Amino acid sequence: MIVLKKMFVSHTDPVTYHADWIDESVNSLIGQNIHIKWSGRYVCKSCDKTPNKLFGEGLCYSCFSTLPIASPCIIHPEKCRAHLGEGRDMEWERKHHLQPHIVYLAVSDVVKVGVTRDTQIPIRWIDQGAIKAIKLAETKNRYEAGCIEVALKSNYTDKTNWRKMVKNEVDESIDLIDEKWSLHEELPFDMQEFFSEDDSVLEFNYPVYKYPEKIIYISLDKQNEIKGRLTGIKGQYLLFENGSVFNVRRHTGYEVSIT
Repeated sequence: MIVLKKMFVSHTDPVTYHADWIDESVNSLIGQNIHIKWSGRYVCKSCDKTPNKLFGEGLCYSCFSTLPIASPCIIHPEKCRAHLGEGRDMEWERKHHLQPHIVYLAVSDVVKVGVTRDTQIPIRWIDQGAIKAIKLAETKNRYEAGCIEVALKSNYTDKTNWRKMVKNEVDESIDLIDEKWSLHEELPFDMQEFFSEDDSVLEFNYPVYKYPEKIIYISLDKQNEIKGRLTGIKGQYLLFENGSVFNVRRHTGYEVSIT
């Protein structure tokens, strides 16, 4: 038995995926039949307790309620208060939120705006299944990046349409450099100093030989096993020949066997 957590990624062509449960890359399983079966147990990724329910990404309620990795500003960076000396764990905040952050534009179905710590590039973009991405602004901390993201939400979504992403329904004609510079004057004056001059566009090719036309989302809470031939990997999703898609990251903390 192993406890699931998100796959590790490398920006190669195509993207390379690794996981604790396989010595070779997960890419090596593409074209093969695999069987994932849930034991019925959850394991908190922080304290290793076995709760009856998980919260956030693989946390028991106690850890979800107290740890900085589950604070509200993880989802809403504009709510970060680390720059004011406030947070669930200021040592953690200094290492993670009082660090340079990037506001970016990425294309996974349409253009979306997002925020990530600069050390998480390009991991964040690959995890979202983006086909290309560009830096829009570079800030000193998470709060500043969050404020810029909020200012742009009327222009772009901040969420990935995962259904279109796994079906590869993407507008590949989008010019991210044009999109980026069209926003320069739309930023509030006090935020324009953060606008990035870096116009490099990173592109991503995923190890998929067949995208599903119709999708069946698999949740182990509703169906305790999944079997089938793996046809590809995109974002944090395993894609199967019958159209089933399995979000590995969403199942962080599930104890499973994989054969």
